[in-house]
Amino acid sequence: MMDHTDRLILDELTKNSRITMKELGEKVHLTGPAASARVAKLEDSGIIEGYTINVNQIKMGYSIHAIIHIYTKTTNHQPYLSFVKKQNPYVINNYKVSGESCYILEAKFPSNENLDGFLTDLSNYVGYKLSIVINK
Repeated sequence: MMDHTDRLILDELTKNSRITMKELGEKVHLTGPAASARVAKLEDSGIIEGYTINVNQIKMGYSIHAIIHIYTKTTNHQPYLSFVKKQNPYVINNYKVSGESCYILEAKFPSNENLDGFLTDLSNYVGYKLSIVINK
């Protein structure tokens, strides 16, 4: 069962997962060891599943950010899912969704040529609607 302090800890870790346990403790009014024990408990219970970083895709050379609504042609989605799995440098997220489309694919590309090649290959498996992210 989570309490108010656990929620404060999660809020602070969401802002900065590299914070020291001493700093975290100060922010949530605990000692460093007590904060560390709380974090370990949240990890052990599965509330904290992992830690991540935010990468600046533009600085990494991926200036095109695409949101692609996927419409499968058949009830067998496996060919599409296999294709997506092989597109590791481009695919950020692939969400199975309800609603108009079957999936929402979030991807990044270094150039329009790469995007065009990806979409050409993608069309062998599914139909799609493309949106380009203008600003975050």
